[in-house]
Amino acid sequence: MSAARRRPPAFWYGDASPPLPARAASALYGGALALRERLERFGILRAQRVSRPVVVVGNLIAGGSGKTPLAIALVERLRRQGWTPGVATRGYGREREDQPLWVEAGTDPALGGDEPVLIARRTGAKVRADRDRVAAARALIEAGCDIVVCDDGLQHRRLHRDIEIEVIDGRRRYGNGRLLPAGPLREPAERGARCDFRVVNGGEAGFGEWPMRLDADDAVPMRGGRPRALVDFAGRRVHAVAGIGDPERFFSMLRALGIAVVPHAFPDHHRYAAEELRFGNDLPVLMTEKDAVKCASFADERCWSVPAQARLPEAFWVALLDKLPPRTGANHG
Repeated sequence: MSAARRRPPAFWYGDASPPLPARAASALYGGALALRERLERFGILRAQRVSRPVVVVGNLIAGGSGKTPLAIALVERLRRQGWTPGVATRGYGREREDQPLWVEAGTDPALGGDEPVLIARRTGAKVRADRDRVAAARALIEAGCDIVVCDDGLQHRRLHRDIEIEVIDGRRRYGNGRLLPAGPLREPAERGARCDFRVVNGGEAGFGEWPMRLDADDAVPMRGGRPRALVDFAGRRVHAVAGIGDPERFFSMLRALGIAVVPHAFPDHHRYAAEELRFGNDLPVLMTEKDAVKCASFADERCWSVPAQARLPEAFWVALLDKLPPRTGANHG
């Protein structure tokens, strides 16, 4: 898919009216969603259970909202509580998406997907990339995991889930509120009310929502070496590279630290070439950790990765853990 096609249309998050063909396609898409809802309600389409709890972290809009940082934080918290979590993911944008794959820290992001590789590197958890989430969950359980975390998956309802977490982009929310392709919504906005938890990434959390922020303290040299505090770049010009759902979020975070940003926004899941990081000078290049996993093979001494950590109130974790069933011994399912 070309870079231009992956950029969201301006009318998704602007005041312009979507073109008529997009509105017509949106109506057809909405009809298909309504039909699926009815088939599920009458038991014709049934979710399949697995033998271990399933927690889905997803969103309602096309594009990023902060799901992966929250999934990483969830895996880390579950592990501290004694669980052995595994991560099921589609691995959007990877080559040969039709072939299931165990994703490890050293997997080529072109084969494993940028987000699955990032999760594997950050957590060390077992990560299974598979379009079939039921098969992915069963593979993880067979491999010894006692809880499955789905990174993105609200719309993949064939897999029964015990807990659903919706992640909302606090800056853009639901855009113009329309369904694809006239707007960014993959499901109607009211679908979020059926989720167990609604987490707002940045911005102000409303009633029944939990606030989350993404904090970045350090920059890590991509050619090796000791991390450096991000505040050390304050007052300096840097090239900032972001190929995520909302690049402006990354740029704004750096500007808030007093860093003079020269922004370079790329589409979400962009596959970089070395020449795209050649900006004609020796200024530092700061990029998101998700972008860094794809640029590691050709990064030079100018390049720094900026890891982000999801921060949520402790009460959120208490409430989430309280909804989980008691841990049991490992078995297969």
